Amino acid sequence: MLRLSCIAVLAAGLAACGGTERAPAATLAVGAAAPAYTAQTMDGTPIALADLKGEVVMLNVWATWCKPCREEIPALDSLQREFGPRGFRVIGVSIDVAGDTAEIAGFARSLGASYELWLDPDDKVSTTFRAIGVPSTALIDRHGVLRWRHMGPVRASDAALRALLDSALTQ
Repeated sequence: MLRLSCIAVLAAGLAACGGTERAPAATLAVGAAAPAYTAQTMDGTPIALADLKGEVVMLNVWATWCKPCREEIPALDSLQREFGPRGFRVIGVSIDVAGDTAEIAGFARSLGASYELWLDPDDKVSTTFRAIGVPSTALIDRHGVLRWRHMGPVRASDAALRALLDSALTQ
């Protein structure tokens, strides 16, 4: 009886830990609408993912201290250069500490990033997209639908990703 009571208390406690800041699971399913998300541009202007509707967006969560992030920046840049003319945008969302804007920009540019960078020092993006660590990437189509989620570095040579990009860009 005591064991059953302990299990009930533990289950209730775990249910209470769910919090209200996370996006509902349904909004994170591939094929469902991408969750609402806002950040700042490098000059501090607020920007929303919804502002990019009509474009295919690869939202990449990264940080300057992340070694795999450093390795994937050239791949993301390559994808931006190749698919950008067709309506594709890579957005690199930095979760580095607030106030390091110049360092973040310089770091990304030194690795060849010519794509757009957003700032999210409060790391709302990880909660919103349920990213567990960096790098983490989401692909959102022209209609705001989540088409792909990926943990770990993106590879420009990934045939499945390239086919998915091509499909999303032709719709």
